Amino acid sequence: MRKALLGIVSKSTSPLKTMMIIALAMTFVFGDVASSLAARQAAIVVDAKTGKVLYSADANGRRYPASLTKMMTLYLTFEAMAKGKISRNTPVVFSAKASAEAPTKLGVKPGGSVTVETAILSIVTKSANDSATALGEMLGGNETTFARMMTAKARALGMNGTVFRNANGLPDPGQFTTARDMATLGIALREHFPQYYGYFSQRSFLYGRQRINGHNRLLGRIKGVDGIKTGYTRASGFNLVSSVSDGNRRIVGVVMGGTSGGSRDNQMASLINTYLPRASTRGGGDLVAKAGGNNPITALAKVLLPKHDAPTPDDKPMVEDDAVASNDDPTATDAAADEQTTDAVEETAPVVKTRKVKTVIVSAPQVATAQVVAAYAEPTPAAVDPVNTASVPSGWAIQVASSPKQAEAQAFLDKTTKQAPKVLADASGFTVAFDKDGVTYYRARFGGFGSKTAAWKACTALKKKNIECYAVQQ
Repeated sequence: MRKALLGIVSKSTSPLKTMMIIALAMTFVFGDVASSLAARQAAIVVDAKTGKVLYSADANGRRYPASLTKMMTLYLTFEAMAKGKISRNTPVVFSAKASAEAPTKLGVKPGGSVTVETAILSIVTKSANDSATALGEMLGGNETTFARMMTAKARALGMNGTVFRNANGLPDPGQFTTARDMATLGIALREHFPQYYGYFSQRSFLYGRQRINGHNRLLGRIKGVDGIKTGYTRASGFNLVSSVSDGNRRIVGVVMGGTSGGSRDNQMASLINTYLPRASTRGGGDLVAKAGGNNPITALAKVLLPKHDAPTPDDKPMVEDDAVASNDDPTATDAAADEQTTDAVEETAPVVKTRKVKTVIVSAPQVATAQVVAAYAEPTPAAVDPVNTASVPSGWAIQVASSPKQAEAQAFLDKTTKQAPKVLADASGFTVAFDKDGVTYYRARFGGFGSKTAAWKACTALKKKNIECYAVQQ
């Protein structure tokens, strides 16, 4: 059609007629672009209490995560803090690679460092790519190993459509996810680490004398929104994961592939207004998002990015992660504006100093990077019997205790392992948080049993050692 229109333009065609023909042709061109962008969009709304899907639009289609990737970086960071491997004051050293990451970034020079807490705040507000890389290198020894850990943890959480290649979400054609998987991760962050989840509600923080504002403009705009993360690259479009609660109901919504920050935010606001009232006021008990075991699984998915489903980036993609927004986005800002220092404090965006973040932090002595790597790094992927991992969706676990303190639940796991090392040789211990009457408790469980019979058999052996337990399906 476009060729036909342009083909009728000739030297004898009047200038006015030529302009009209070209305008009509461009309408078709931009129409095709809009259709292409629309095809990239995906969304989902999940009842965070029951796991029920309230809304879905291509939720299983593969998409580029962009900075939503940092949600998994923070999940593993919180896990390391909860296990006492690092604390909020542990220094995070920036390598030359981390310092050289593209904006947006904190701007720490090679060899410099910030605390874990500062790195976390720079990620949840500024979406700092350098901080994400530095955390990944600290926890994994190098970013490649950390990316494998991220993918392994994704499998343990039931995120079967996700592969990570880096810690920050900068363009990589082999890194992809789905809206459904991002909803699972959003739920998991709150359910598994309620003591750290408050970081996601921070809308700004002070870095030295510099005030750094957040990218998530639904915080403070939509009542009940308490996080979680924005994301943008040219290939991914505008992404957003939001957690919302009205006190009785709780949902997690995901929008991916938005054409602008403003349209993405408006779509999320519409989904929240429509589906939050439809969420359950009850629920609770077993967590919607499965908790992974203490040891990352080693069987990683060997999948390729589909040719036609997710968009393919340019050979040399322009880096625009959370930095450059389209001109038609009235709520967006560019990297330069985000990095400006200002002394003005808006009433709608209170400044939160790093040392005053109101979260319950598990403190621990500072540890060397090698110790952290030893605790979290996984061996090279090999042929592994999947029934021996705790990540099998239909797998079984045995519960041995429940406590209002996670440390006590973990201590019981350690004690039980010492009492019955042979029985639990192939099992993975983990804690699972749940709410009861407004109080968070932690179940102490061992996973990795491929069948009910295997779990019952292990439980029977434990009872012979005077260890009470029962089998549960994950």
